[in-house]
Parts: sequence; structure tokens; C-alpha cells
Amino acid sequence: MKPAVLEVMRMNRVCRMVLVTSVGSFILVIFYFQSTLHPVMRRNPFGMDICCRKGSRSPLQELYNPTQLSNTAILHQIRRDQVTDTCRANSVSSRKRRVLTPNDLKHLVVDEDHEMIYCYVPKVACTNWKRVMMVLTGRGKYSDPMEIPANEAHVSSNLKTLNQYSIPEINHRLKNYMKFLFVREPFERLVSAYRNKFTQKYNTSFHKRYGTKIVRRQRKNATQEALRKGDDVKFEEFVAYLIDPHTQREEPFNEHWQTVYSLCHPCHIHYDLIGKYETLEEDSNYILQLAGVGNYLKFPTYAKSTRTTDEMTTEFFQNISSEHQTQLYEVYKLDFLMFNYSVPSYLKLE
Repeated sequence: MKPAVLEVMRMNRVCRMVLVTSVGSFILVIFYFQSTLHPVMRRNPFGMDICCRKGSRSPLQELYNPTQLSNTAILHQIRRDQVTDTCRANSVSSRKRRVLTPNDLKHLVVDEDHEMIYCYVPKVACTNWKRVMMVLTGRGKYSDPMEIPANEAHVSSNLKTLNQYSIPEINHRLKNYMKFLFVREPFERLVSAYRNKFTQKYNTSFHKRYGTKIVRRQRKNATQEALRKGDDVKFEEFVAYLIDPHTQREEPFNEHWQTVYSLCHPCHIHYDLIGKYETLEEDSNYILQLAGVGNYLKFPTYAKSTRTTDEMTTEFFQNISSEHQTQLYEVYKLDFLMFNYSVPSYLKLE
């Protein structure tokens, strides 16, 4: 079968997407060739064929052809360049073939009205961002994100994801829509996932699905109750499970502790904006400003007393051996490098 070669983007680099159709599904094979040029600010890489929304400028036009260059725009260019440099340095993109399937696109939420695509990463404010996306795509159904119950924000039918589109529709949106994601210090995110999924008694589905397996593999002389319930997994056991080669061969990580690199494919899909959990409010409201809704929609902010902090993360790693710390760092190394997070001072790497 002859593949259809479609141009995805131009931005001092060339990216070509080869789409191969098959029965009942499709495969995206992306070739990503990056240039050595790194200007501080680049013009709109998508040419002049972006159709304005109802007479207004699209988010991409606002980002790459700003009416006034800001420090925020320059900061996000630096973050994009960091991803580009990491992809090249680690040979995960340049001249290397990568196959993406529909399953790889299920985290990319599409907002048709404002021409945006958001790749959600669990444990990085994704509940609130899904709420915001529901307001943006609800066409008047919602006005206040915080009025939307958290469980409703995670109902898959409430938001449309990129894997639900046809190949030409996917290509058009990847080319013309503003794509963004939010990231967090990898080990802080990991501890947050552990605390939420394994220390809360109400998360029985995770205890049954993963807790029982972790106890069975990682705990010597486990009691029958622990094997049956899986509700008392220790952080050391969770880490041992993650670095166990058998785990990685068996199935992909659950999305709550999967790497951002594997969830959002930033070496194969060009993200225009990379927000950070550490600057969540500023980055979120900048995106809403680019979308043209900043005057009436603000990202929800509230102090969460149970939030996982750096100090808390340090405490969790105290009982992890240097060998296991080193192996775990290798699992999440690309996320550390790609999003410019330094090696934590508490780590004892071998």
C-alpha cells in the first residue's frame, strides 16, 4: 500500500507524517528532522493559510506573530528549544522512525471553537484543565470551571480527543491548531500519584488492579489479606515495581505514572506551549489569553492543603536505595532533561 505523505509543520525544521491506513485503524509514522538554528522568536511556522476564527486571530497567530513581543513568549520559545535539543541529543526523534497509533492520541483533547489541542498529563492539574476545556467546548453549557464536579471532568464522552478523528482531520488539526501540555517535576508527580492511588482507601480499583500485583511481586511473606486487598503498598515496593524489567515488558505504565514523553510524544508532535506546574496560574492564563478568552475565563486557583511538595517528595525517597534511585531516574530521565528539571539534590545516584 502506498503511504500518503502529508506535511505536518514547518518551523526551521521539517516534519513529515506518513499515514498508512489499515482495516479499522490507522498508523502514524512521523519523521522529525530538526535544524541547528535557534532564533529567540520564530514567526508563524504554519504559513498564512490559518483561517481566522470568526474574523479574529487564531491562537497560533497570536503566539508566533504577536502584536507585542513579551518575556512570556520568549520564555515559551526557550522551553520549546529545550525539548528540541533534548530530542536531538537523545536520538529519539532526528532521523528515527516512530510509529504512532490511535491509542497514542487519546490524551490529546481538541477544542474546535478556539483551535487548540491539550495533551493532558495526570497529576499535573489535569482535572482543572479538563474543566476549563469543558467550558471552552461547551458552547454556553458551563461558565465556571469549578462548578463542574471532578468526576464529571474525567468522563471521556465530555471531551473529544484527537484519536476520534479521520486521518485528514488529524493532519489538519496538528498543522493548524495550537498544541500545549503541562509538566511537573517527575518525582514530585510520581509521589503525588502514589499518594493518591495507593494511600487513599477509596481507590479500591487501583488497589485491586495494581496493588495486589505489586504486593505479590515485591513483598516477601505477604499476608493473605495484603495479597487479596493490595491496599497497603509501600512506596519502596511501588518503586521496585516500576523499575522491574518484567513490569515494563508486561504492559505500558498506567497513565498516572507514565512518562510525559510516552503520553504526549513531544519528540514527534510539536507542542507550541509547554506549561509548568510550578508556574501553573501564569502559564494557564497566558494560554487563555492567546485563545481570546482571558477577559472572562481564568484558570481556577485555590490552595490545596494535601498537595505533594518537594519537601514531601524528599521524605519519600529517604528509604529508597541508591541503586533503585539510579534505576528510577533512568526511567524518567527524558522527562527531567526535556523539561529542564535538575537532578534532585536528595538523590544518591550511583
